[in-house]
Amino acid sequence: MAKKARKGSGSAGTPATVALASAGIAFEARSYAHDPAETDFGGEAARELGIAPERVYKTLLVDVDGALAVGVVPVSGMLDLKAIAAARGGKRAVMADPALAERKTGYVVGGISPLGQRTPLPTVIDESARAHETVLVSGGKRGFDIELAPEDLARACDATWAPIGRA
Repeated sequence: MAKKARKGSGSAGTPATVALASAGIAFEARSYAHDPAETDFGGEAARELGIAPERVYKTLLVDVDGALAVGVVPVSGMLDLKAIAAARGGKRAVMADPALAERKTGYVVGGISPLGQRTPLPTVIDESARAHETVLVSGGKRGFDIELAPEDLARACDATWAPIGRA
């Protein structure tokens, strides 16, 4: 894995990569040609990059009892709303409005990264990520992912771990 984003990749300047570089965290920038007609953004990333879907994680914003939070789960599964509510000490979680998610994070849906968000939000990563040497998350735009060690992702997001994903 590269120590820094590849120079000249054109994607090294997203808030996500800037946050990782500032923190001194090793990552690899992974770009692919995004199909504008594609709506399964995580599935597309896994296919285009040739990575098992269990190693590609999606970033989802939820409202837990009136407070926004971030859930990071494999693209091969779904976010368990009851589990993330419990992980955040709440009773009920619902998916956040996409427009609100974009405003709070500074990213577009399909390119929301758990890293470098405009408004840092409490983040919970599904514990399944710990089973992999590296995982991929959105790098801050469609067609751009970041590969890094799960523990580094958690450190960079100041995240907690919990079983929040389901098949």
